[in-house]
Amino acid sequence: MHTSFYRIIGLLFLITYQTVGQTPSLYERQEVMIPMRDGVRLNTVIFILKDSKDPLPFLLTRTPYGVSLTTSPDKVPYTKDMADEGYIFVYQDIRGRYKSEGTFEMQRFTRDKKDPKAIDESTDTYDTIDWLLAHIPNNNRKVGMYGISYAGWTTVMGAIDPHPALAAVSEQATPSDMFLGDDFHHNGAFRLSYGFEYAFMEEATKQDSLFPFPDYDTYDWYLKLGPLSNVNKLYFKEKLPTWNDFVKHPNYDAFWQKQSLISRIDQPKVPIMNVAGWWDQEDFYGPLKAYQLWEKQDRAHKNFLVAGPWNHGGWARGDGRSLGNIKFDTSTAVTFQKEIQAPWFAYHLKSKGAGNFPEAITFQTGSNSWKRYETWPPKDAMKRNLYFQANGKLSFDAPKTTSGSDAYVSDPAHPVPYRTRPIEATYGPGSRWRTWLTEDQRFVQGRPDVLSCETDVLTEDVTVTGEVWAKLFSATTGSDADWIVKLIDVYPAQYPQQLGMGGYQLMVANDVFRGRFRTSFEKPQALRSNKTEAYSIDLHSINHVFRKGHKIMVQIQSTWFPVIDRNPQTFVPNIFEAKETDYQKATHTIFRSATYPSHLELSVVGK
Repeated sequence: MHTSFYRIIGLLFLITYQTVGQTPSLYERQEVMIPMRDGVRLNTVIFILKDSKDPLPFLLTRTPYGVSLTTSPDKVPYTKDMADEGYIFVYQDIRGRYKSEGTFEMQRFTRDKKDPKAIDESTDTYDTIDWLLAHIPNNNRKVGMYGISYAGWTTVMGAIDPHPALAAVSEQATPSDMFLGDDFHHNGAFRLSYGFEYAFMEEATKQDSLFPFPDYDTYDWYLKLGPLSNVNKLYFKEKLPTWNDFVKHPNYDAFWQKQSLISRIDQPKVPIMNVAGWWDQEDFYGPLKAYQLWEKQDRAHKNFLVAGPWNHGGWARGDGRSLGNIKFDTSTAVTFQKEIQAPWFAYHLKSKGAGNFPEAITFQTGSNSWKRYETWPPKDAMKRNLYFQANGKLSFDAPKTTSGSDAYVSDPAHPVPYRTRPIEATYGPGSRWRTWLTEDQRFVQGRPDVLSCETDVLTEDVTVTGEVWAKLFSATTGSDADWIVKLIDVYPAQYPQQLGMGGYQLMVANDVFRGRFRTSFEKPQALRSNKTEAYSIDLHSINHVFRKGHKIMVQIQSTWFPVIDRNPQTFVPNIFEAKETDYQKATHTIFRSATYPSHLELSVVGK
């Protein structure tokens, strides 16, 4: 596989990032096959520091994305600070991927612990550590584990049922729940383009491969595809297990629940640093949810959170001074690597430093500054409601009118694109997938199927630190509907700080909710035509300052294509089996009155 492919997908640091200098590496490399308890052998690359006098700890990463081309850790900016400190670096192909033996299973279920021969990612991690301790000389019998995305998830699996030598972990952008908020679904709405392309990439062959789209603009291709039932009929032929699972499990049944971290995480057994990016286009929900789950049972203060202004894995690429068009005035990725990640592992694996890590370290966008908190969300964050008003206005004052609403027609035949067209293949050449969450939202503001409301110009800063919820009262003429809510920072028309940013609409929080799951993700129900229903939509946590002179905007729409599949707007038991005739126009209404006060609930710090 050509190395540029890894630069495109941006999932891991293994071979993607610019190397450091031209001097010889300080590390010696070896590649071995490590046997697991059932005899399956896993391909493993090990980098050992040359001429080390002191016993060193291990840093372990386990991934499905291939390790044989891994660059020496002292030549990769993301790991260089740790490499300079001195560790034994270990990179491993998980079962069934690349050079490892066995069968790959997407997010393998937790084993039956009553069966001594059963395996899962925890046992493979345990067996790997056991082998390393016994076969790699001059180690100090301590292991740290870290990784991004899928490797973040394998890190979580290692921490759930840890080897005694596992002393600290850093899960970074782990998925937590593939139905409620990560790669494949958000609140039950299927992430079509990502799910389709990722399933093909991981399962069409043992190594990563791209789906051969005939159209450069995949918006057109997915629209021509028609109902989701055409995927197996025309392309996959029921040969990809993950796609077949999508079709078989359209609701939040035992399959998704067993896969979720909600059913796996208990009390933290080792120190855990959860790392998230505010504009992670793949797994923003995951690390925040993992932190929350561990925090509920964290009686020994082992659970910590770091969040910064990054996309998926952005803390491991470049210097982090910008993302898309948004500039942060400081090298945020470098700060993470040098001042957070390296000291974390040095303290836990080598007993260096004071170890005074706060509960949460997050980068506050808008003010462009790092903040440290002893609780997350901070205790001084107060709930304030931002209400929809007449004439496209938003206000912190509750509506007083007895009636009021805004309506739009949503047509599945003409869905709202989720980013500016052309929409390149997710991991294809020239793809802007990595930065779409920071795109200027003016490209959809004038559409009749997008409702836009905004405040007056702010006369003082508004700092939102913590959870954001959309509380909608809405109705539809159909029997199903998607509700997409976006919280947006509108820059002043005159913005001398950065050329081309005047009037920019920066999305700082967003998500989609599939209406059929209003009362239960396990048992969907048709919506009753023209009946007003209440929806609570989690837009997740942010730490953002809406500056004086800016405006706060909210956009609401019901299609977000093709990142989200088209809702037929006619209730069917399984959208993966819907017919073309099920896709119908519908009128959606958002209410804004004293009786039905649609609003956003913000966690505001200060005034």
